[in-house]
Formats: sequence, C-alpha cells, structure tokens
Amino acid sequence: MHCCAVPCNDTNRLFSRLAGFYRWRFRVFGFEKTQKQLLRGILETGVDHASILEIGCGAGHLHRELLQQGAACATGVDISENMLVQARKLSAASSLAERTRYHQGDYADLADGLDDADITVMDKVVCCYPDPERLLTAALPKTRRIIALTYPRDRVFTRVAIRIAARLLKLSGSDFRPYVHNPVEIRRWITQLGFTPLSFSSVFAWQTEVYRRIR
Repeated sequence: MHCCAVPCNDTNRLFSRLAGFYRWRFRVFGFEKTQKQLLRGILETGVDHASILEIGCGAGHLHRELLQQGAACATGVDISENMLVQARKLSAASSLAERTRYHQGDYADLADGLDDADITVMDKVVCCYPDPERLLTAALPKTRRIIALTYPRDRVFTRVAIRIAARLLKLSGSDFRPYVHNPVEIRRWITQLGFTPLSFSSVFAWQTEVYRRIR
C-alpha cells in the first residue's frame, strides 16, 4: 500500500480498490524512479542474509526484489486486504512464499508483536500517515541496521496537489487523507533515535532517504 492512514477501514477500501491498477502499472512500467532510487540505496549497503521489514508493502514488489538480490526473509505489513492477497500470490509464484510473512493492519499498532528486522522499507507511507512521529518511533527501534523511505517533497506544487486530492477524497465520502510532512522533523526523529543519513535523492515531487544505525 502506498500511504497508510487512519481510519483503517477507509484506507483498506481505497487501496483495495486500487490494487488492480497498481498490479497493471507495475506489469507495464516496472519500478518507479523513486523505487529504483530506494532499491539502489539499500543494495549499496548490502542485503546478503538480511531480514526485511516493508511497512505499507502493497503487492510486495520491493521486498521480493531484495529477496532475489540476496536478503534472507521479508515481512510485509499493509492495511489493504487486497494488496496482501496479491502479495501472497506473487510471492508464491516467485517461489518465495516460505521466505515471506504478511500482516494486515496499522504497523504502529502491530509493531510490538513483530520481529526486529535488519532493513526497514517505507515507500510512500509517511506521506499519508496523520502522525508520522508515531509511525517512525514504532519502526526505528525495531530496525537493526538500515531504514529507507520515500515521501513527498515539501514544495508548493506538492502541497497544492495534496489539497486537491484531499478535497476529492472528502467529496467521495472517504476519510482517507494524504499529507505533506515537514522533512526537517522527519530527519530529526530518525537521527534522534540513533541513525545517520547515508544517501538522499529526489524527483520532482518525491524524495528518497536511506539511513544507517549508528553503532
């Protein structure tokens, strides 16, 4: 799922409806540029035998790629039921079912019951989480080595686009809302919990950041 938010029911409904579109888009276009940046930043740190946690995993394309590049196992968490149905089917089709586990729900609520991971991935998840500090402070202590995330750049264009999207969602009767959060605060929360930046990259609307735990 690209962007996790509460209330969970509306988030589940929205991204479950979009699951077919995301499947078609990936089949036609493959990874987005930001996802390629995310993968490149993670792979440069080394993934051999690593455990992966992907929060907002959607159909699981990112963590399956990391498994194929040498990671040992992956856990995917997503609010969307249909996205996880696809993730399980695609993992089985890729002979990765035994190396993947999936959980439905808000990661911040599930974190205490899940294992720690070497590498945590959050692709376009922070962007629509109403309380990003809660999400990050749940994920960072469970991350042993690397955290990599993609979220919107704090720009006028992005804020206008987010307001339009929020308005359309409200008119449609959905309580799901996207957000543009302050990157300075996001970086502060991450570094205060013991991580140092490794790489930053961006496209017009998105930025990708990779951090390593300070040992």
